[in-house]
Amino acid sequence: FDRIKNGYCEALTREWNEIEDMRLSEKDENERKTMNTHLHILEPYTNLFRVWNNEYLECQLRNLIELFTERILDIETGHLRLFFDDDWNSRHDMVSYGHDVEASWLLHEAALLIGDKRLITRIEPLVIEIAEAASEGLLPGAGMIYEMNRSCGSIDAERHWWVQAEAIVGYVNLYQHFDDRLSLLRAVRCWEFVKRHLVDNDNGEWFWGIRADGTVNRAEDKAGFWKCPYHNGRMCMEIMERF
Repeated sequence: FDRIKNGYCEALTREWNEIEDMRLSEKDENERKTMNTHLHILEPYTNLFRVWNNEYLECQLRNLIELFTERILDIETGHLRLFFDDDWNSRHDMVSYGHDVEASWLLHEAALLIGDKRLITRIEPLVIEIAEAASEGLLPGAGMIYEMNRSCGSIDAERHWWVQAEAIVGYVNLYQHFDDRLSLLRAVRCWEFVKRHLVDNDNGEWFWGIRADGTVNRAEDKAGFWKCPYHNGRMCMEIMERF
């Protein structure tokens, strides 16, 4: 935790010293702070607060929500910025649709758990805005694409397994709390797409994704360093609980 400039640094050595290459994968930019790491700190802080109502933990959870609304969220587009230097400057104009829709429901969940009505009133319009921005990547009846580089206009149109899982939860969240029937329809259509194309009914689990040309990506891991029953397993449990 950066007590001076706020937020959480991406990586350090095992002795907690500075490290030259902070990337978690080759796809990442080598920046000190990232949206993805903050999103995956928000989730465990929320669940820890669910069972441990600690004052300092609540303070840090509120701070994470503020970081998303004040630093990470691009108010003009509704998308999340992805990579930042130590002073929270963003130089990479990328859009990750799956992270947008995932953040919409995780931010909402955190605010609802804290239970501060003023916070909820401020956050809920942003929850809707972020999820709607993510919908720019939605292909009707064919899932949600991965990402777009706004600087050059290039698009990665593969439908990754985790993006579909987060879209289903994100859209169900909008239906559950705001009675948004269009979002329910989007969630159902994403689930139907998953059942038809991503679930491996012969060998179990989900395939990595469906490429832009409609073929199944069997080259990537069924389970590995970046794929396990996290996004899709959590999606199933979230939907079971919410319904």
